[in-house]
Amino acid sequence: MMAITAAINSAASGMYAQQRRLAATADNIANALSAGYDRRDTRFTTGSAGGVAATVTSAQAQTMDEGTNVDLATEILTLVETEISFKANASAFETGADLWDVLMSIKRD
Repeated sequence: MMAITAAINSAASGMYAQQRRLAATADNIANALSAGYDRRDTRFTTGSAGGVAATVTSAQAQTMDEGTNVDLATEILTLVETEISFKANASAFETGADLWDVLMSIKRD
């Protein structure tokens, strides 16, 4: 049962990490034309209890004209990656939950 719980928790942390990346990317897109805006970057690390942790930082690489350092094509690709990663974590979460239900059903019988 511990392995199933760990799998569910890992998938949940992955979904949360992707949620943070989505929010940072949305900020980047919304501020793409704002002079002086520093692009937000999301870094993933292994969480202390397994799973993944997301940290959002400022890229701070200004262009020569002091405009924004946001590339919309990169942000759109990041959105696609985020969607795929979130779906993969959601699928793993659902599989873990289904296994948990089966295990509880067997335990009751």
